[in-house]
Amino acid sequence: MNRKELTKIDKRFHENTFKQIINHILVGLLIAVSWLPFWILYRLSDALYIIIRFVIKYRFKVITENLNYAFPEKTENEISEIRNKFYRHFCDLVFESVKLHSINEKEIAKRVITKGTEILNSFYDSGRSIIGLTIHHNNWEWSGIAQSKLKHLILPVYNPVRGNSALENFLVQNRERWGSKCIPVHKTLLYTAGYQSQGLLTGLYLIADQTPPANSKFWTFFLNREAPFFSGPEKIAAKYNQPVFFLHIKKTGRGKYSFELELLFENPKEVEQKEILLAYVRRAEEIIRQEPEYYLWSHRRWKHKRPEDIPLTL
Repeated sequence: MNRKELTKIDKRFHENTFKQIINHILVGLLIAVSWLPFWILYRLSDALYIIIRFVIKYRFKVITENLNYAFPEKTENEISEIRNKFYRHFCDLVFESVKLHSINEKEIAKRVITKGTEILNSFYDSGRSIIGLTIHHNNWEWSGIAQSKLKHLILPVYNPVRGNSALENFLVQNRERWGSKCIPVHKTLLYTAGYQSQGLLTGLYLIADQTPPANSKFWTFFLNREAPFFSGPEKIAAKYNQPVFFLHIKKTGRGKYSFELELLFENPKEVEQKEILLAYVRRAEEIIRQEPEYYLWSHRRWKHKRPEDIPLTL
């Protein structure tokens, strides 16, 4: 399904000529900004923090509501502190994501440490594809650098950008810089089956806390509220018996991260399918509670209500 087909289904993907021109100009500005040194980018980030936190109050209500539900035991002052730290980190993330366009491998290698690649490569040597799951925590945009240390072809799954093909191309190019191959979420099964039939060993990589449609079949509690999850990862893992990993991203300093690959299931066929996503969700909650300021609280993750005919998975 290409963008024209997506536009027929969802009019939010439509771009008229004027909008296309504006979007290309804005992306051109992002490319120019990406060449600025980090010390300037972080000064810009400090300024952006003032603007979005105190002037426009970007999604202030959404962020506050999400935090209050997730941490009912915390005081108003504690919630306020987490919220302010989130805004600061979010601003850094914006500019770090833009910087990905021009940063070279030597520079990013100084800022990112990747742990656990040996076990993934051992699965490659034994002829097995793998699945990697993570969350919107810390800097997931830089995780593509792991491809340079992995033998599998990494397949990051992404949601097409509505109404902005220029921005989508910009993001995809950034994420593919180190050799991975991005695939749109609606083509996940098609690509997976295609690579499998060719005998190519891949690492399907999903930021699996994105919001699926309300009619998704897998619903469970996530941070004290009912939430749906895409069931594709557990189905693919079980069907092909692909080991499932969790990518734990830690912030070690401003613009510095540690990527740790944790094995969740070596043989998914040996467990109930639901256990795969449940283990992922519980690990995600544990990490978020340890460092709540680095989670993407501005995301409207809990906007759907579970249909009565869909059971809650516990």
